[in-house]
Amino acid sequence: MPDPDSSGDASPRHPIRVFLLDDHEVVRRGLRDLLEAESDMEIVGEAADARQALARAPALRPEVAVLDVRLGGSGAGGDQAGIEVCRELRARMPELVCLMLTSFDDDEALFDAIMAGAAGYVLKQIKGADLVTAIRTVAAGTSLLDPRATTRVMSRIRAREHQSAPPELARLSPREREVLELIGEGLTNRQIGERLFLAEKTVKNRISSILAKLGVGRRVQAAVIAERIKEAEG
Repeated sequence: MPDPDSSGDASPRHPIRVFLLDDHEVVRRGLRDLLEAESDMEIVGEAADARQALARAPALRPEVAVLDVRLGGSGAGGDQAGIEVCRELRARMPELVCLMLTSFDDDEALFDAIMAGAAGYVLKQIKGADLVTAIRTVAAGTSLLDPRATTRVMSRIRAREHQSAPPELARLSPREREVLELIGEGLTNRQIGERLFLAEKTVKNRISSILAKLGVGRRVQAAVIAERIKEAEG
């Protein structure tokens, strides 16, 4: 199993099963042509709206879903229907990796994508080769959402949200609280180990425990919670 905190983008030995969601047929066709040209990728299905995606994807069992953030005429989720699809699909298929595609650099959409469990968030202006690399990266278990970017996201929504620390925080031990705080600072496992004088494997195990206790699936979601706690306690 790939290490979610590793920095490599090694491809799986079998073709990556990819599902596409975009409300523009030309965009979907372009994505399909681009990805099908790669020997390590297989397009298992596609959808033009949220309803189709939720109906088709679970049966097709994709490994990576490339989802447009904004879907016109989707009837659900408004300007962030793709993020709602991400949240729902991951609830049904926790092993699914979602890569969000958007035409707009929107901090609030980035925050919502993080909290929905997205593994990556890229602009549609991305070069084709870079998108292929992004899909391989998230398929290998590496996030394209830098935890340090959450500081910028939280500063944009600070005026809107003044939430207290989540009740799950009480389940964390003092040492886990320390680890969570360092996750919020964007430190790697190795850096956290050096700071707290712990073995890197011990740090990895503690992070797995923290994610389980907080009820989140990704390290970057824990970073957002850490930032929220920092705001609440400040």
